[in-house]
Amino acid sequence: MKRILCLLLLTSILLTGCTSGERTQETKQYNATFLTLFDTVTTIVGRAENEEAFRATSQALHDELLQYHQLFDIYNDYDGINNLKTINDNAGIAPVSVDARILALLKDCKQYYDLTQGMVNPALGSVLQLWHEARNDGINDPANAYLPQEEALNAAAQHMDFDAVVIDETASTVYLSDPEMRLDVGAVAKGWSVQRVAETAPAGLLISVGGNVCATGPKDPAGTPWVVGIQNPDGGDNYLHTLYLTKGSL
Repeated sequence: MKRILCLLLLTSILLTGCTSGERTQETKQYNATFLTLFDTVTTIVGRAENEEAFRATSQALHDELLQYHQLFDIYNDYDGINNLKTINDNAGIAPVSVDARILALLKDCKQYYDLTQGMVNPALGSVLQLWHEARNDGINDPANAYLPQEEALNAAAQHMDFDAVVIDETASTVYLSDPEMRLDVGAVAKGWSVQRVAETAPAGLLISVGGNVCATGPKDPAGTPWVVGIQNPDGGDNYLHTLYLTKGSL
């Protein structure tokens, strides 16, 4: 999924491997990096008896995350998969039978929408599409970069009421009753997916997908926490904060 808007929070999270405890003789720390998920960098760090065992673990996590990537994609079709693009393509036409993971995400998104009084809105796709197009055009032709027209933005903003997202859990379908509405879960999909994968992942891993960081346990049997440095978005080598994480999401 492409990032539509630049986030106001521009901190980058750096995963560090320092430890105050002794390394165990039975295992070593390894890391794997993937560039095929959610259009960002995915890093998995953990301990294993050998590199082959770690590669098997990290590949299994990659493959599970790839399923979420395809399900929540709004730009590409995949054989045999009804994803968010399929739902958008059928807006105002017909309900779409979807995977239970799409239902679960959208149900949680409805909670986020209510809790934030609409500030987190996955039904904002029609508005975000205008920014996406302007961004891509600006990258391809910087000399003629432009902002979306206010009139077009206001018109698109008339089609972002999340109540038009009809979720039928019994039939396992999603229907956009507004034919001009489009879903875009870029604000929540990565973090949500990492959390779901981490819930069944082996203990002692650190998983980062584009700065959405989740630890499945301390980094070694001694209970050493992972060290996560939050870089200054204005530059420089110093971290704004150094956080210690043993389990949970950041």
